[in-house]
Amino acid sequence: MQFENIKAAIESGDLTAAESLCRQQLLVQPNDEDLMSMLAISLHLQQRVSEAIAAYARLTELFPDNGVYWANFATALRSGGFRKEAEENYQTSIRLDPHNPVPRVDLGLMMIERKDYLGAREMLLDAFDLDRQLPLSRVHGARACCLCQDFNGAQDLLRPWRQWLPLRDDAMQSELAKLLILLTDISSAQVLLEDLVQRDGFNFEAKFMLAGVYERMNRLTEADALVQSVAVRGDALGVPERQEVDHLFAKLALRKGDLVTARSLLERSGPRHANDIAHFFELAETYDKSGEQELAMQALRTTHAIQVEELKISSPDHFTPDALALPAAVPRVSPEAYRRWPQVVAPDARNSPVFIVGFPRSGTTLLEQMLDAHPALQSMDENPFFNRLADKLRQHDPRILQDLSVLQQRDCDELRKLYLKMVCETIERRWDAQVVDKNPLNMLWLPMIHRLFPEAKFIFALRHPCDVILSCYMQNFRASILGAAAESIPRLAAAYVQAVEHWLQDEQTFQPNVLVSRYEDLVTDFPPQTRRIAQFLELEDATPMLKFDQHARNKEYIATPSYSQVIVPVNKKGMNRWLRYRKEFEPAWPILQPVLRHWGYPTELGD
Repeated sequence: MQFENIKAAIESGDLTAAESLCRQQLLVQPNDEDLMSMLAISLHLQQRVSEAIAAYARLTELFPDNGVYWANFATALRSGGFRKEAEENYQTSIRLDPHNPVPRVDLGLMMIERKDYLGAREMLLDAFDLDRQLPLSRVHGARACCLCQDFNGAQDLLRPWRQWLPLRDDAMQSELAKLLILLTDISSAQVLLEDLVQRDGFNFEAKFMLAGVYERMNRLTEADALVQSVAVRGDALGVPERQEVDHLFAKLALRKGDLVTARSLLERSGPRHANDIAHFFELAETYDKSGEQELAMQALRTTHAIQVEELKISSPDHFTPDALALPAAVPRVSPEAYRRWPQVVAPDARNSPVFIVGFPRSGTTLLEQMLDAHPALQSMDENPFFNRLADKLRQHDPRILQDLSVLQQRDCDELRKLYLKMVCETIERRWDAQVVDKNPLNMLWLPMIHRLFPEAKFIFALRHPCDVILSCYMQNFRASILGAAAESIPRLAAAYVQAVEHWLQDEQTFQPNVLVSRYEDLVTDFPPQTRRIAQFLELEDATPMLKFDQHARNKEYIATPSYSQVIVPVNKKGMNRWLRYRKEFEPAWPILQPVLRHWGYPTELGD
């Protein structure tokens, strides 16, 4: 009966009473296992860490074969800063209780804290394998996958998240929302965050994240109202909360074109933590728009230095001496190898996707929104579908990607079915509309695309290479291959040349049906260029495409960095920005010569 009273006291939060009851009963039953365990728990929950450590240590001495006590002992040691001992005790718990996923989760989280991301991913996926229904291991396993750049794995782990509701764990719900934002599933994150804010108006972290979500959805009034609801608490806020308020107000000021306010807020606040990459990107954007090019470059050099150090942990292969400027593992097919491919029956152009490709920041999002505005076409959020198909083939036999001729009719049919399945998981298909697949770096996957959709039409987005490179350098990319490429302007130039030469060689081999859309022509001569695109796609009326900005404003979410740009009419603001940074391109200019000549851009830096 006394044990039930202790348990009820802990559950109700009356920890002092629980401790007192435990101590009274232990006078009668000094080594009772349950009483000692409850005492340790009550001490730990009261943040009396040193006493909790002593209590858990005594439990492990008396009951050394109980894995749960070793795990609890480890958690108390971790709270007290004894990290090495904590990890050792988690390992002991795992050895004693190999079927319990929780110690593996806790150890995995410790490995994340010391930036052993690959080890953490392995540990947390082991926990997931032990209990595939446990949200705890799925959420934290997804976090480790993201840190290792395995975004597909993270999406797979989080796919059934709606089945876990209600989570009854606000911290885990907040972490889940954070991961869904990273994976660009903004509408799902919105649901989770609105629930948190509705249940607890003082959950400032949830309010901050939800304000960020509203800003990404172009719901600026609602975002501002949320931040204001926190800001009114004034001096009651801690330093981290005040910094977050300043950063969110700065972001909203930037959206309104109030550069003075944005700059003042960002400079006053400073970075929120040592690795606050986003702060320096936002600061650089503010300086750039204010005409402060040197300050913008200083901020960009700072943020890329931080980002590179982070990427060297998660993706060290991208920085070896022999690493490519754009470290993408994609197959190459020679003309001789292509001639050996067996013929297969494939969809015609009308029943194949339309692919929009080009180096990132070349105007692919503008083209996508134009096409999506036409009722005969349907686009979707940017997705690495062909990377996923390639991963499937690697799992089956890594040699397949080196020789796509082994893919016979049945194989191609199955891969097209898998592609369609992924499309249908991404959007609610309108079967009277043709799919538009916009992914800039699909330009590297032309061999596989051609194997599955040989009649497909491509729109290649072209923009002055220097404008592309500058825009990429100012962008906080999620993908490690682009983050690594953006280490410096010369490396970005080499990555651009590598990708374009890759495309041009494949284009010569496969002879796809391609329309090159030059950004400078599109924004200066919009109606005729739009009609040209419509004609290429055999669309009778180009009028809906001219109103793309209205269509984009009606969308709930646009999952690209250009989300705030494509909701306004076409303009020339993105042309020739690089000229203000001319001197920064001097080291990259020799690298760019081949592509400048090929595309007909001036080859003299002074031109």
